[in-house]
Amino acid sequence: MKLGISTASYFLRCYTEEALVPIAKLGAECAEVFYATFSEYTEEFAKHINKELKKANEINPLYIHSVHALTSQFEPELYNLNSRAFNDAIKTYRDVCRAAQLIGAKYYTFHGATIQKRAVKYVFDYNHIASRVNMLCEVAEEYGVRLCYENVHWAYFHKPEFFEILGPMCPKVGTVLDIKQAMQSKYDYKDYLKVMGKSLQTVHLCDYNSDGSLEIPGKGSFDFVEFFKYLLDFGYEGPCLMEVYSKNYRTEQELGESFEYLKSCLDKAMK
Repeated sequence: MKLGISTASYFLRCYTEEALVPIAKLGAECAEVFYATFSEYTEEFAKHINKELKKANEINPLYIHSVHALTSQFEPELYNLNSRAFNDAIKTYRDVCRAAQLIGAKYYTFHGATIQKRAVKYVFDYNHIASRVNMLCEVAEEYGVRLCYENVHWAYFHKPEFFEILGPMCPKVGTVLDIKQAMQSKYDYKDYLKVMGKSLQTVHLCDYNSDGSLEIPGKGSFDFVEFFKYLLDFGYEGPCLMEVYSKNYRTEQELGESFEYLKSCLDKAMK
């Protein structure tokens, strides 16, 4: 099991590509590239990523495990029954998959469609959703990428039961466990792991307090040693990526200390 950092942790502190060298300096083994806008889904931008990745590797060996698009831009429309909206969305989706391929990423962290919890009671058409997800998996495969559905409190996959039904219908889809999103959905992360099973490919890490406020790892109340032990017993061998909000820390040193804390927790869990 490896520890890494998402470029999302540097959002508004620097541009996406500029986060890779700082991530390498903190000793991360892998990273997730969180794209911020359409212009970053291009071959030209991939060249910038690879240039910075080369610099990062001169400091510390680092590879890009996964990419993450800005969901609200197009992912909800991938379920749209309107062919024009869907065709525009699938074009952008292909751009992201191609961008992932160009920087060596093998996984695509996917949110899909969003929900309005208080306004609408959702009855999911699982046959339609599964048909689209299976198609998206096939498209991603063309670029050597695996689509991975993440649990998110404001998206379709906010309850474990969503993937409990969808998962068997989509044998090629992977999953991403986000522990803060599990807390925000008011479910135990173990409930998600039960339905994710062997499809789990990525884990996102962020700390939080009992009141739900978010913190960088080591500043909240989440037990990372117990969590890592559970993942190891679960048989998970993929990366755990620190994905925090830049407002949750003040300095690069503080972020580095948090990453070192995660390392120490993993070491304890492995003993």
